[in-house]
Amino acid sequence: MFQNPEIALDALPVADDLDWEKLHPHYSRRIRVQVIIVFAVIALGLAALNFVPNVPLLPFVILYSQWVIALTIALFWPGISVPRRGYVLRDKDILFRKGVIWRSVTAIPFNRIQHVETSNTPLDRKFDLANLQLFTAGGSGGDLKIDGLGKGIAERLRVFILNKAGAPVEDA
Repeated sequence: MFQNPEIALDALPVADDLDWEKLHPHYSRRIRVQVIIVFAVIALGLAALNFVPNVPLLPFVILYSQWVIALTIALFWPGISVPRRGYVLRDKDILFRKGVIWRSVTAIPFNRIQHVETSNTPLDRKFDLANLQLFTAGGSGGDLKIDGLGKGIAERLRVFILNKAGAPVEDA
């Protein structure tokens, strides 16, 4: 006969008590380099506005001030957000946490994972980083993406998760 007994809330595991693995130490630097590249392109656009005739000085002062404020925040933010990200491998699932203001913890059971892939951008390769993306049954896209892993760790995680999921492991 089917039974579905009640579970006491005190018996549930607490995610804060886990030993969270941190992302690669170079990940903050990689984000900052990307920010500098993006803001350099924006600065070129702002500099091109200087050639527009008969524009008062005040709009330029406001634009450049906003650019400096946004750049400052964007350069400091990785130092705040990256240490608050992490992952934990457990016997039956993987957990990933992120967020400074809006925090979230995502748990993906290994038995739902169908595909795992690693990827990296040219900037990731410069810093020897990779991204791990997990795809589960019924998902329309990647259900979990962990950016900022070391290249070797990402590949080892990919193979480990595929083995736990019972999926064939193909060479990367």
